[in-house]
Amino acid sequence: MGESAGTGELIALALQRAGTRHLFTLNGGHIWGVLLGALEHGIGLIDVRHEQTAAFAAEGWSKLTRECGVAAVTAGPGVTNTVSAIAGAWANDSPMLLIGGRSPLSTEGMGSLQELDHLPILGSITKSAVTVREADEVYAEVERALSTALTPRTGPAYLDVPADVFFSGAEVPAPDGVHLPTDAVQGPDPEQVARAGDLLNRAQRPVIVAGSGVWWGRAEDELANVAEAAGIPAVLNGLARGVLGPDHALQATAGRRVALGQADVVAVCGVPLDFRLGFGNPPVIAADAQLIYIDVDDRRRHRAGAAALDGDIRRSLALLAERVEPCGRTEWIERVRIASEESRRRDQELAGSNKTPIHPGRLVAEIRARLDPDAIVIGDGGDFVSFVGRMIESSRPGCFLEPGPYGCLGTGAGYAIAARLAHPDRQVVLFSGDGAFGFSAIDFDTLVRHRLPVVCVIGNNGIWATEKHPMEEMLGAAVAADLRAGTRYDLVAEALGAHGELVEDPEQLGPAFERALKAGVPAVINVLTDPTAKYPRSAVLL
Repeated sequence: MGESAGTGELIALALQRAGTRHLFTLNGGHIWGVLLGALEHGIGLIDVRHEQTAAFAAEGWSKLTRECGVAAVTAGPGVTNTVSAIAGAWANDSPMLLIGGRSPLSTEGMGSLQELDHLPILGSITKSAVTVREADEVYAEVERALSTALTPRTGPAYLDVPADVFFSGAEVPAPDGVHLPTDAVQGPDPEQVARAGDLLNRAQRPVIVAGSGVWWGRAEDELANVAEAAGIPAVLNGLARGVLGPDHALQATAGRRVALGQADVVAVCGVPLDFRLGFGNPPVIAADAQLIYIDVDDRRRHRAGAAALDGDIRRSLALLAERVEPCGRTEWIERVRIASEESRRRDQELAGSNKTPIHPGRLVAEIRARLDPDAIVIGDGGDFVSFVGRMIESSRPGCFLEPGPYGCLGTGAGYAIAARLAHPDRQVVLFSGDGAFGFSAIDFDTLVRHRLPVVCVIGNNGIWATEKHPMEEMLGAAVAADLRAGTRYDLVAEALGAHGELVEDPEQLGPAFERALKAGVPAVINVLTDPTAKYPRSAVLL
């Protein structure tokens, strides 16, 4: 017989052998075993104030590192408090593992404290959802869950462990596993690669639209190679923002209305044709444009394509780069470039506003001017973050984190925790709407306790702007859309041990941001912004 260990320690051992560095958690009796096991095996415990933050932090870690972020929460409400975050990770293809406690098997169905069968809930929004019923199964189930999460199409996995299983034990496995996936996805059909190459070579107005699938596929260099080899403008969203820098001649995100709306061939790479792309329909994408799909599989594909490169995205793009040719599309590239410059010029008009309350465009521009090229930018909110996404163009991929198509508010604190842990030497700047700030404000206590200095810039307009303005325009009135004007969120931050400042004068934005960067503690800059400023909804936010 070999050495034995408790179930919680076996979970932690499997995580440690797989390379897990941090476990995001909130204490609860059902998971004491894994918390003690994490300490035993050198996994950092980041304990938060709300389980949703633990799950958002785990997803943020996965977005930033492309590793499997891990969170552990107690049974019942601990698990259900993470559901929105898990649903967001499912929509974002984020590989993460949630470990949940569960009431004892010995009293199953008898009404134990926090008793709930989590699997029917979590099973609909994860790649796998499993209850471990024997201690000698737990190590292999952790290994299997991690592998499932990381196998393309990546996504969240869930594992729960009943309390009586947690407090039992089993033999320690040999130190040769955990085995995580490598080259798990086949390459594309060569005939489809040839067809896609021919379509792009014959096209007069081709464009690439790429999203987070490129980042998950570690294919950012290959995407840039295709664009540059063929001279194709690229519209970038999600974690693909920054594959081509803002000064690159083929960077077309700001000119997307022309680039996509007038294209004759659109290569759709690692991004679903969801609401952000008008569901693939006019006026966002031209009706007569031929589509080339480049993705892991055909999930969420509802418009017919002329070619489909299904499989390993990195391999698909590498093969496509060998097929495409420079075709002298100078007029098309110039047309898209002019559209991009016109869009940026309009943004500069917003950035130059001297109004008070401060226009959100001016706020974003002042912070943008002081960001390092490798800064981690996080957006958590509605209208305010729409301005951020429009006006900040990343210089490298994997640096712009936002909730994604599920649109869940409250990601900010969790993403910021993960960003500071993953990149301790880089600027971490969270742009938060005042409404969104309320979802996770208490977790600035977590940032303070764990000495994780980030800067949170709040666009405080005292309303739910994404709802208020459209309600007024469509219905003639807005209800339940107002917050308290001028709330001193900076004082809330100070009470939690953070640095806080109130800014009402646009000329003070830059100095306040500089002081926040130098504070050495988490900082909140509470900026009173114009509640009448409307994000131009006719523009498509990618």
